[in-house]
Amino acid sequence: MPVSILKQGSPVFFGTPPYPRLLLLTALLGGPAVADDLFIDNADLPQVLTATRLKQSPAAVPGSMTVLDSELIRASGARDIPELLRLVPGMMIGYGAGNQPTVNYHGSNVNDARRMQVLIDGRSVYRAGLATVDWSDIPLAMEDIERIEVFRGPNTVSYGANALMAVVNILTRNPADSHGTRLKTTRGEDGINDFYASHGFGWDGGDMRLSLSGQQDDGFDENQFGQDYRDSRRLTRFNLNASHSLAHDQTLEWQLAAKEGSNQRPYTYQPVFKKYEAGNDADVNAKDYAGSVRWTKDFSSEHSLYIQGSAQHFDRQQVWRACDALQSFSPELTQLWQINPDFAEKVARGIAIGAPLSTDDPVMKGLLEKVQQQWANGGNQQVCGDVDQSTRETRYDLEIQDTLSLTDSLRLLSGMNYRYDRADSQTYFNGSIDDQTWRLFGQLEWRADEHWILQGGTMFEDSRLSGSSLTPRVAVNYLITPRHGLRAVYSEAVRSPDMFENNVNWSYTVKNLSPNAFGLQNGEYFVKTRGPGDLEQERMRSREVGYNGYFSDIDLSMDVKLFYDEITGMISEPLKNNQFIASNANKARFSGSEAQLDWRPTLRDRLRLTYAYVDAWASNPDDRRLSARNSGSAGWMREWGDGWSSALFYYGDDALNQYRYERLDLRLAKRFRVQGSNLELAALWQQRLDDEPTTAIQNRYDSRHRLSVSAELEF
Repeated sequence: MPVSILKQGSPVFFGTPPYPRLLLLTALLGGPAVADDLFIDNADLPQVLTATRLKQSPAAVPGSMTVLDSELIRASGARDIPELLRLVPGMMIGYGAGNQPTVNYHGSNVNDARRMQVLIDGRSVYRAGLATVDWSDIPLAMEDIERIEVFRGPNTVSYGANALMAVVNILTRNPADSHGTRLKTTRGEDGINDFYASHGFGWDGGDMRLSLSGQQDDGFDENQFGQDYRDSRRLTRFNLNASHSLAHDQTLEWQLAAKEGSNQRPYTYQPVFKKYEAGNDADVNAKDYAGSVRWTKDFSSEHSLYIQGSAQHFDRQQVWRACDALQSFSPELTQLWQINPDFAEKVARGIAIGAPLSTDDPVMKGLLEKVQQQWANGGNQQVCGDVDQSTRETRYDLEIQDTLSLTDSLRLLSGMNYRYDRADSQTYFNGSIDDQTWRLFGQLEWRADEHWILQGGTMFEDSRLSGSSLTPRVAVNYLITPRHGLRAVYSEAVRSPDMFENNVNWSYTVKNLSPNAFGLQNGEYFVKTRGPGDLEQERMRSREVGYNGYFSDIDLSMDVKLFYDEITGMISEPLKNNQFIASNANKARFSGSEAQLDWRPTLRDRLRLTYAYVDAWASNPDDRRLSARNSGSAGWMREWGDGWSSALFYYGDDALNQYRYERLDLRLAKRFRVQGSNLELAALWQQRLDDEPTTAIQNRYDSRHRLSVSAELEF
């Protein structure tokens, strides 16, 4: 695939030189400086896939796209996908408690990325049970990625609920392009210790690639109190990817993936009875398995069909020992909580400090007296036990898609999807819960003439737990030339409440209590949380106007858009076992502009700029904390000759969760030929330009810089 397929960008209109605006104006007016590009178009057009599932040129896409190609991925030196997504305008990259990255487009809740679909070769890695994406645990090495296509905007029409604000489609390298052996090792400060090994080979009618990879680092160094921070991570991955040519018009592709690892978690357990703080850390041991197979049939150049099936299993084991007062397991305190959680919590905190409490309700008064008597008779005794917060999630997915060119100017894409999800957790669901989802989708593209393209699409989705929805999108594209297009898009999207939000049955059964609680070896903590069970879907209405263009004479691509998005029925409550009552009572609005530019001024140089201005408003403050008003990136990549190359990147935003973030990355590399093999030695220097925590006050490094080195051998 030519590199030009993956180059997209846009001018930065805020505080940058005026030449991008002049180029855009020249394009729109058809000036002589770019006349050849505007009126003669002999080169093959680049194509992207993620927007509508149809192959389209960037100028014809009904929305805004960013493509991160293999050259950019390599030059960035990024060790994981969240760091790479800093190159996408409008993408907000943060960290929760510890070394847990969160990725949101334009903003939303700081703790969980609930409103973005993430795919690996068409297979979703969004965890429906707990409404999240485990970014640090995605079972895929960066070295196996060919490109990442990001559709920046709602796309429920193409990918169903949860594609509310954006879609990240990770496309892996074709096994046919991976023949030979590749070895890589990376070492660096903060405990960085990564490795990658792959071997690819082919035979008559097929190709295969096997890869093993691992990643390890120590995370942040200290919290806001200067104490050591336990948030290191370690993982090992296995991937097997194969492609078979069954006939001249049929292919079969399949993949297997597995990952195991452990993630340290800082001790965050907060007992109600504050006197008791003993316990150990709740580390997470993770094991993931996934497999997929796709059969493709090309009936003709105008008609193709594919059937894809996938299965995956997420396993998170999290057991720790915690201590609290014996009173925590009081049956009477549990009854008080069921009647009035607010009063029960006041009782639990009040009796510990001797605060006077009273109530006029005769039932609650009787329970209160028993609780007070229990406290006086030994309820203040400390007990410790094992807490099991493990979860398992399983998904099976089957999809059929048909693409048909009805005429030279009319294309139709249609398909259906069935998905089964199951979540198991004694803590979160008191057992297990499952869901079944059916989807029917269609896209229609009509080229009215050589300039005008009308596009429409719709998705009907029915979930047993969340109900039905119908979401549309309509777009008009005006092609000045095949490489320069204006667009106007209106779309609607939904996000279904996930199992945790809607159907949580959260309670802690603490086992192996020592000493026994009320004569029992296992006790149930008095705090219990139940989901409402009747949440409705979040709904989004989006308006966008934009321009996409590629100037082949000067090798410059750009994209710019203006947007206005509204979300209603928003579920914003934090997911915690403390009077968590999810509702559809919230709403948010995001408006602003984005721009990206990708330019190769010489055969050796590549410049890339992105910028996003986001004006965010939300009824719940948690939904606007991770929205930086100004954010962006700038990059310069250069081949110096004689095997030397460099890449310089700047990343910045003015406020994520009220903290500024600015970083400068410099990567230097040297390639050698060693007895017919290729060897690359590289060094990456990362320098923070600010002295603030990363997203949260407890996420701190003891140094503002980080150095890592790598060696890669191909033969």
